[in-house]
Amino acid sequence: MKTYDFEAIVIGSGCAGYNCADWLYDLGVTNIALITESRLAGTSRNTGSDKQTYYKLSLAGDSGDSIGEMARTLFAGGGMDGPTALCEAAGSVLSFLKLCRLGVDFPTNQYGEYVGYKTDHDPCARGTSIGPYTSKRMTEVLEKAVMDKGIPILDGLQAVRLLTDEKGVAGVLCLDRRETNKASFVAIRSPYVVLATGGPAGLYAHSVYPPSQTGSSFLALEAGAAFANLAEWQFGLASTQFRWNLSGTYQQVLPRYISVDREGTEREFLNEFFASPTDLLGSVFRKGYQWPFDVRKLQGSSFLDLLVYRESVVLGRKVYLDFTREPSALTGGFGVLDEEAYTYLKNSNALVPLPIERLRRMNPGAIDLYADHGIDIAREPLEIAVCAQHNNGGIRVDEHWQTTIPGLYAVGEAAGTLGVFRPGGTALNSCQVGGMRAAQHIAEQGDRMPSAHFEAQAREALSWAEGLAEATRGERSTLGEQESRCRERMSRDFGFLRDLETMEQSLADLAVDVASFEENNRWEKSTELPRLFKNYDSLLMAQAVAGAMIYTAKAYGSRGSSFVLRGGNFMDREPIPEGEEGRGRVVVLRKRGEDIALTSEPVKPIPDRELWFETVWKEHQNRKCGSKKEEAP
Repeated sequence: MKTYDFEAIVIGSGCAGYNCADWLYDLGVTNIALITESRLAGTSRNTGSDKQTYYKLSLAGDSGDSIGEMARTLFAGGGMDGPTALCEAAGSVLSFLKLCRLGVDFPTNQYGEYVGYKTDHDPCARGTSIGPYTSKRMTEVLEKAVMDKGIPILDGLQAVRLLTDEKGVAGVLCLDRRETNKASFVAIRSPYVVLATGGPAGLYAHSVYPPSQTGSSFLALEAGAAFANLAEWQFGLASTQFRWNLSGTYQQVLPRYISVDREGTEREFLNEFFASPTDLLGSVFRKGYQWPFDVRKLQGSSFLDLLVYRESVVLGRKVYLDFTREPSALTGGFGVLDEEAYTYLKNSNALVPLPIERLRRMNPGAIDLYADHGIDIAREPLEIAVCAQHNNGGIRVDEHWQTTIPGLYAVGEAAGTLGVFRPGGTALNSCQVGGMRAAQHIAEQGDRMPSAHFEAQAREALSWAEGLAEATRGERSTLGEQESRCRERMSRDFGFLRDLETMEQSLADLAVDVASFEENNRWEKSTELPRLFKNYDSLLMAQAVAGAMIYTAKAYGSRGSSFVLRGGNFMDREPIPEGEEGRGRVVVLRKRGEDIALTSEPVKPIPDRELWFETVWKEHQNRKCGSKKEEAP
């Protein structure tokens, strides 16, 4: 077994991981490495939207904004700790301007103001974008910064178990995916480990996550770290042939919603469920900036998700967005639009016939995006479904993005920092601030001694990994079948529509699958070993997510992107109401042996902080000098 030694390691090659590694080096922690299964995989490099939003403090115009105001906006979504909200607001400008300096060309006016726009749950026009590939460009410039510093990138290593002792994290055991003839493992010793592995993206069959993104949150789950708000997902409309959010201008240009049955009969199904063309078109328009399913918007934009689900899942029809023809609701002309939709299209110079032409006026890059993936939305309808897109929950962290295991940090979507509701684009700000905060905290620690128990921990983990591989070897591979079984179950029983009886039975079935994992998951060729460990990851995380959803539904009813069914009939649009007290609680999950333990804790309030300069200056100097054991001047 090959071994490496580093002061700190970052696992994950998205914009959160690269940012953390770059900050570590700049702060003097230079004996570091970035570990990744595949450098070109991952969500931040491979996803986006019509104009992917980066949420930041307002840096333009005359309307007032402040760190306190932004923190209160983030905190108001519920289920989010106040110190986290304050840190994300306070670190917003530095993180954003770093990206600008590295080459992310966020738009400015002629005077240098970084202009913005309002996104969902946003009172201050804090959103900005460079187009569909904002996070992709962020990843590219941060990767270049890391490479320019000569930070090692260990590509092809799949983390399969964290190594811990009584003091905290000690390192990680990785499967070497580059070895194709046998099971080969690498152990990495480090007193600081940063998980930047994204959310549990491989759980759902109907998903916006790129196929290359699966997540590795089970590492922290198995190690005993606490998780927060795992039930809080975002679901929304997305294309299925090529996985992409259908938000923003894709909706604001007012495409036709059509379904096609098994006999090929086409119908504009929205017409049957809205009282007037004005209501119908207004709901489609607002779906652009209210993209995630929101149980509070069932009378408007989120009713579309229910109708698409009904057509596709319940009735078995294929559902499409059609940009090539005008929706029949618009037959009377643009005068049927409500004031908001009409004004937006008018100001965008888009009061022209046909959705595709409106899209060409407003955002031609949104057309090119699909063309780049072999889909011509100017000629053919786009198949859609309600899909999982983002987990607002994740591993529980403090204001330094440190988990409940000392020395282990989680940044990006792996961290459970985003609460119940959040403004669109906050995930990108969170991943940048979180990476910076984790790096700063690691740099401030004086003790970077490696664990004395590393070798024993590595041998124990190796014995487990080799034992699992040996026990699951078979004559015929069943890994694909088991992967599909897990994903189909999650989409069917643990999506945005949640029935308690169904979920409880499904969770019991999950427990059986976990207990019989070795019997059911068989590999034939050694090249399948990465998938074996991914199936193990997915099944454990599915069990955790399912348990969290049941607990949250029972305790707090319908909230966020969940519709807890009353009597099994979702078309009456009467979900079990949300218990408002839940907004002030974090649902906390821990794995204790073979069991999952769930509790709720009150959110921490936004701190009363010291703002007197002389006092802060002295505290700042003491903190910076603490690791050097020097007295501040």
